[in-house]
Amino acid sequence: MDYIPKPYQDFKSDYPDILEAYQHLANKCHEAGPLDEKTRRLIKLGIAVGTGSEGAIKSHARRAIEIGISQDEIKHASLLALTTIGFPSMIAAWEWIKEVIKEH
Repeated sequence: MDYIPKPYQDFKSDYPDILEAYQHLANKCHEAGPLDEKTRRLIKLGIAVGTGSEGAIKSHARRAIEIGISQDEIKHASLLALTTIGFPSMIAAWEWIKEVIKEH
């Protein structure tokens, strides 16, 4: 991952052991089931969209791009949120995803 947000860097500097434990747990959860990498990444993006977290949405969009998920697939994953979380939340996520796409 080329882009590391400043808050993440600061947390890593202040609490390296906690971040290491968190990353270990995240990796274990990611690898615990039968879903392939692409599916897991799109689900994580969808969860991020559902929470409305700009940082999480951008992070998961970047990760999706890094493993070769297409822009259309990423946009579709966010579009699916429209009827679940509503237009304002979905369109905010859409804009954050477009920012990440423009970076790549």
